[in-house]
Amino acid sequence: MSKQNIRTLTLSEIENYFIQQQQPKYRAKQLYEWLWQKHATSFEDMSNIGKELKYHLKNDFELLPLQLDATQFSEDGTIKSRFKTHDGYLIEGVLIPTEERKTACVSSQVGCSLSCKFCATGKMDRKRNLTFDEIYDQVAMINKQSLSSYNQKLTNIVFMGMGEPLMNYAGVLKSIERITAVDGLAMSPRRITVSTAGVAKQIKMLGDDQVKFKLALSLHAANDKKRNEIMPINESNNIKSLIEALNHYYKQTGNKVTFEYILFKNFNDTLKDADELVKLYRQVPTDLINIIEYNPIDGFDFVKPEEDVTEQFMNYLEKNRVNSRLRRSRGKDIDAACGQLANKG
Repeated sequence: MSKQNIRTLTLSEIENYFIQQQQPKYRAKQLYEWLWQKHATSFEDMSNIGKELKYHLKNDFELLPLQLDATQFSEDGTIKSRFKTHDGYLIEGVLIPTEERKTACVSSQVGCSLSCKFCATGKMDRKRNLTFDEIYDQVAMINKQSLSSYNQKLTNIVFMGMGEPLMNYAGVLKSIERITAVDGLAMSPRRITVSTAGVAKQIKMLGDDQVKFKLALSLHAANDKKRNEIMPINESNNIKSLIEALNHYYKQTGNKVTFEYILFKNFNDTLKDADELVKLYRQVPTDLINIIEYNPIDGFDFVKPEEDVTEQFMNYLEKNRVNSRLRRSRGKDIDAACGQLANKG
């Protein structure tokens, strides 16, 4: 019979197990600390757990941590890590450092099924969802990297790595619950952003669940015709349905949304495109539009616009009182920038 992953147990369930083993109740809290705060990767790591109890734990349970498989360092300080799952799949996560912030960009799936036309991960098949503890491990290990390289803990987490987070709804929400728990990493949910390509039904569910973290919509085109061309998911989740879902989300949570918009040369970079974006911005309670530099990806035809075109686009948004900023790429030299994660290594 297969053993149960011990990290799927609650503290009270572990306490009950320890009572059955005729162990004092406080042992459960010690074990829980090893699992979620000290980030033990095996029962052998748990120095204050006795040999006999370790024997029973190993006999009854398994621990399935992510393993760090490879690391790359960018000239700009960005660190990309490749992680291996217990069943041999590879995923990637990124540490993005600035003076003010240390941000972890984490994955939610092995591969992706959405096939967006500008994203390297979209060329991969989706193998499976990551479990909540695998997502947690990414954050814990990237936090360790941040402490080691920059002597500072993570300040922010973005679910903008491999996969569509809202297609792993339960796993992502459970991982955030553990990341924000006092007996977990104790991070503020306001420091966490979940980015979606636009799954209207799940956006409404986020509202109904009254989540505390931030939500970003990967928009990239402000009309259905263009969005259909580059994001097949728009055919079943068009802009009208997304506006309705985002307004429901805001009504339930009071959280404004961020729009992500990559500029592609001769596709969505004209003043007409900017005007359509302004009109869409005014239909949804939005706190910010991130205008993103396109990052070159092998096998894709898109290129980024010239600087003066980008400047005109940004100026039009500013003139129309849109809160926007241009997000420069980080980690391009190691394929760690937005849209580049694809396990090329």
